[in-house]
Amino acid sequence: MNVYDFDDTIYDGESVLDLFFFFIKRYPFLLRYLPRVLRVLVRYKAGKMSREEALREYVPLLKECADSMPGWIYLMEKFWDEHEKNIRPFYAELRRPDDVIVTAGPNVSMDIIARRLGVKNYICSEFDTGTNEVTKLCLREAKREAFLERFGDREINAVYTDSPKNDRWLIDMAKQAYLVRGNRIKRIK
Repeated sequence: MNVYDFDDTIYDGESVLDLFFFFIKRYPFLLRYLPRVLRVLVRYKAGKMSREEALREYVPLLKECADSMPGWIYLMEKFWDEHEKNIRPFYAELRRPDDVIVTAGPNVSMDIIARRLGVKNYICSEFDTGTNEVTKLCLREAKREAFLERFGDREINAVYTDSPKNDRWLIDMAKQAYLVRGNRIKRIK
């Protein structure tokens, strides 16, 4: 079993940020949220935000945005129609049936792209479209907890990530680990 991070690993870029810009084209008033979105993303990627801080900042922001965009859920397939091309080619070469994607990205997005990629096993943040609230945030150590909850102590052959700092909990569980930079992959464990 190989475990992959999604954003900046399998997906070329930050899918949540691309999704935000996709929605800005349709709901221009979202531009007012851009500084807050970027601040949260930069702090998270730099490892300067705890899960609790992310919950405090990210969850209300996401709810506020979703509440202000009626019908947004129906645009998710269109988003992936336009952005599926951002899946890096290396993944098609390495992909195996027992792969697991573990990501902070929300289920409303991951459900679609995982289906399109034929990935049956993925763990992600959970978003309730009825209430527009994040019910589970899957980042950093929560990725490990979610993996263990779903797969127990099943052996991980390799972890692929763009951020050894943010995914160190999964890396510690794996026999091997790889750093992904664009289409270059370097073994780090």
